[in-house]
Amino acid sequence: MEKNVIIIGAGAAGLMCTIESGKRGRSVLILDHAKKTGSKIRISGGGHCNFTNINASPDKYLSYNPHFCKSALSRFTPHDFISMLEKNGIKYHEKEPGQLFCNESSAEIVNMLHNECKEAGVEIRLNCHISEIKKHGSFVISTNLGAFQAESLVIATGGLSYPELGTTGFGHTVPRKLGIRVTPVKPALVPLTFSKKDLGIFGELSGVSINASVSCNRREFRGDILFTHRGLSGPTVLQISSYWNQGDSIIVNLLPATDAYELFLAKQQSKMEMKNFLPQYLPKRFIQKWCDFTTVPTLSE
Repeated sequence: MEKNVIIIGAGAAGLMCTIESGKRGRSVLILDHAKKTGSKIRISGGGHCNFTNINASPDKYLSYNPHFCKSALSRFTPHDFISMLEKNGIKYHEKEPGQLFCNESSAEIVNMLHNECKEAGVEIRLNCHISEIKKHGSFVISTNLGAFQAESLVIATGGLSYPELGTTGFGHTVPRKLGIRVTPVKPALVPLTFSKKDLGIFGELSGVSINASVSCNRREFRGDILFTHRGLSGPTVLQISSYWNQGDSIIVNLLPATDAYELFLAKQQSKMEMKNFLPQYLPKRFIQKWCDFTTVPTLSE
């Protein structure tokens, strides 16, 4: 079978690439080894799919090639995707500033992308396992479903994260074999792990959440931080992890909306102990644990 374009990977990027290629009159085939499309879409946003951010702009992206974001975001904007949702009758809401989620299930997004694929006249083949890719003028892809040929090949198989959803690193190994330079990767949007000592102290706080600000290398994010059985997670921690490098300090402000010095000064005459005063502002479990392992003065001190 010969096509203009073959796209490997039926996730969000692969499906969107398929749709846009089909709309331009190209004959398109999309291949994936999974049994169904859009696995990560289905679990994203707690099952409601945080499908875009209306405040997306190039200055908010980290990239070895900062100019790529400019061209990508100018060619297809968040509002273009919103228009696609509205065309398909999908209701959505804004949760945090700029963050848009489906009112119902993430499956609505997957179904919408399938409908758009049908409109564009493209073909999807699942349970397709690729054994070899060769380039002889055009690309020849050998699979368990037979051989496919195309003028253009797009590899949209995702990164190295979330192997539970079928990620294999295919998109990093195959391009190298084809002589394509692959940018080195490092962990991003990851939780922070405690040292063995700190885990012994704070490990029992798993499940406790605190609204805080987290900063590193002149970047600051505010929101919930979550204690886990291994360390700290939550939206702000995941965001700041992308700006952290080995040896850098991360500063956590547990009272970002309060001037702690003025607060304590106003209560200076009180004989109340900190462990009884601070739970008015922070989770009691956290304060109790903190006071157990720290010398905490009284308010008058």
